[in-house]
Amino acid sequence: MKNDTMEGKWKQFKGEAQKQWGNLTDDDYDQAQGDREKMVGKIQERHGKTREDAEREYDDWYSRIEQY
Repeated sequence: MKNDTMEGKWKQFKGEAQKQWGNLTDDDYDQAQGDREKMVGKIQERHGKTREDAEREYDDWYSRIEQY
């Protein structure tokens, strides 16, 4: 699944993202709208991770939900 597909299906996948990153706010999810760069930034900010760790975490999550 490409990132533009993710943005199109964001409402479907938002629940899965909330399970993964429960401490992100609804506003965080609404602002990101499935955009990888925005989500990575939110993960980095809220979890205190390095950019590389946040990217890895997002990519791992994304590869799991690609199967849907």
